[in-house]
Amino acid sequence: MTRIAIAVLWGISALAVIILITLPINLQAHLVAGATVVGVMILLKLFTREGVWRQIALALGTSIVLRYAYWRTTSTLPPINEPENFIPGVLVYIAEMYSIFMLFLSLFVVMRPMAPRSLKVESNAPDLPSVDVFVPTYNEEAELLATTLAAAKAMDYPADKLTVWLLDDGGTIQKRHSDNLQTAHEAEERYVALQKLAADLDCRYLTRERNEHAKAGNMNNGLGVSKGDLIAVFDADHAPARDFLNYTVGYFAQDPKLFLVQTPHFFLNPDPVERNLRTFETMPSENEMFYGIIQRGLDKWDASFFCGSAAVLRREALDQTGGFSGVSITEDAETALELHATGWHSVYVDRPLIAGLQPATFTSFIGQRSRWAQGMMQILRFRFPPLKRGLSIPQRLCYMSSTLFWFFPLTRWVFLLAPLCYLFFNLEIFTASGAEFLAYTSSYMLVNLMMQNYLYGRFRWPWISELYEYVQSVYLLPALISVILNPSKPTFKVTAKNESLDEARISELARPFYIIFFLLVAGLIMTVWRIYSEPYKTDVALVVGGWNLLNLLIAGCALGVVSERQESRQSRRVSVKRRCDLLIGDRVFPATIEDASVGGARINATGLTAQDVHRGMICAIRYKTNVPILRNELPISVRTVAGGTGGLMLGCRYDPTIADHYRLISDLVFSSSDLWYKFLWSRRVNIGILRGTIWFVGLALYQTGRGLGYLTKIIRRSPSKTAAPVAGKSGA
Repeated sequence: MTRIAIAVLWGISALAVIILITLPINLQAHLVAGATVVGVMILLKLFTREGVWRQIALALGTSIVLRYAYWRTTSTLPPINEPENFIPGVLVYIAEMYSIFMLFLSLFVVMRPMAPRSLKVESNAPDLPSVDVFVPTYNEEAELLATTLAAAKAMDYPADKLTVWLLDDGGTIQKRHSDNLQTAHEAEERYVALQKLAADLDCRYLTRERNEHAKAGNMNNGLGVSKGDLIAVFDADHAPARDFLNYTVGYFAQDPKLFLVQTPHFFLNPDPVERNLRTFETMPSENEMFYGIIQRGLDKWDASFFCGSAAVLRREALDQTGGFSGVSITEDAETALELHATGWHSVYVDRPLIAGLQPATFTSFIGQRSRWAQGMMQILRFRFPPLKRGLSIPQRLCYMSSTLFWFFPLTRWVFLLAPLCYLFFNLEIFTASGAEFLAYTSSYMLVNLMMQNYLYGRFRWPWISELYEYVQSVYLLPALISVILNPSKPTFKVTAKNESLDEARISELARPFYIIFFLLVAGLIMTVWRIYSEPYKTDVALVVGGWNLLNLLIAGCALGVVSERQESRQSRRVSVKRRCDLLIGDRVFPATIEDASVGGARINATGLTAQDVHRGMICAIRYKTNVPILRNELPISVRTVAGGTGGLMLGCRYDPTIADHYRLISDLVFSSSDLWYKFLWSRRVNIGILRGTIWFVGLALYQTGRGLGYLTKIIRRSPSKTAAPVAGKSGA
């Protein structure tokens, strides 16, 4: 009876969708239908956000989206004999249809995401597979690598079955014998230093003769030397938690055709958008929508893919396809595509098991995203997932969603410029009245926002996707056009790591954002002029001006993004609460490590007085570790002193000099993934559409003022200093 009832409900919903899409109704009827759908969606959400009711709500929302698409297709395109209106009108129409198509692909992917997996094996379990850990590196500093290697070596796994490899592409024979003497000298120094580092941390060092096929070639070189059953891959700045292998290797015993277990990328520092907007502690991170929902949706269709790090792969599968693929500059997704096409399976474990570092500057952020966009375009061009033999239909749709998404810079530019075409040039890209445009578009946008909230409410706040797409589109558009015209041109570029911002400044990439902002301000002025000079077209001017105003809010918020705040810390601290001894000379004070990061810690020392310690003092801490460490005293330098519970609270920076010091840091910060898991869920709050919109408007207004303030400081400086950073300590 339950199945019959569900079938009846789906039948009624399908009939309602067909009627709503094609019924020739007037504006009042359309508004009533839209309001009814919105009301039903709200009502259903109050009762449940999962199961069949959620699917029915999304289906009803889809009916309004399709109704809008039907109206746009049949009633709004300019006449073809007016090319000045028809061409931009068709471009806007194509951009909208692309957005709707991507919405439907997203619905397919995440309609019923896989429930979080929780298989865990103990390190003393019988018949555990041998694991080779690959840490590929090119130009990262030894200190950064030391933390990652120490964390990888400390993973809870039998020592005789775990081998950690430092795969160095910065010390190859090709680079050490370079005709450029400085390059050769630096490569030789790196070669010697990293060999010693690996030996001190009981890891294996490996380089190769030539730098060919970038990261994929480096890891394939490691495959040729190592012998483990499984390959765990960590980026140079992705340190694993001690329980990483406990949560990942067990799945390979369950499925002999499993080639991949991927875990999310969790970051200890904010990306430039989060840092400059100060949202890292309170708002879900930008990548959480992908790792929290989309990867689980892909996992439902056996299409979750390799993300380059924080993953375990089966050697047998890699051997079958010739190792890691290197045709594109995104070798991770390409490798997964090839293995899925040959019948291998994948699993996604939605638990943060590594902690890494994101690009600190806006320039590095754009460089990283340009590589992702160009790599996905190469996969689309050279592998073409829709027609890839061996993939199931759901897998084809999933890979289409992942690759076609990166066309968003094209649509974002169209939506940015479209209202200006009318305001400045009087081009009529819609053949509709202002009332019709407002009625259909408002219901479409509201339902779209509700559907997004249904799907990603805890993982993405309203309008944040639009902001991220806009700040990327300005520079991704030329990168995208470049790879479309010449798919073989892009080369792999390592994302800059461990960057710091000593002073507040405007990003060197900021100029286009200010130009666009003032162009949109001019559009706002033109809106007022059109209402004054053409009162008979007020309805159209108000609607198009409203569209331009929305673009202006996003562009104003972006001014805050490119106004780089000063950042003294490279990563945020996580709560630790570990007892320790504070060693000052020959005196010992009982203390508690309250929180810690890869760079320092906050220590509450009992019985300590202001006479005992001062800023800049060198001392040490000693604490119980999860693995035996020969020298268990970690040197620190005091940076801040404040009142604490029964003593003083010290802000300290680590001063590591030997391998055991990095082992101690690793044991403190990466001992358990529980801390990261709790932090992620602490900011996964569904703010709602109304509250989220109000919050975003307030954020945009404030960041507009901050961005213009940075610009004012630049203008006031003398011409000879205009390229210098903005003066200031806190960056507004």
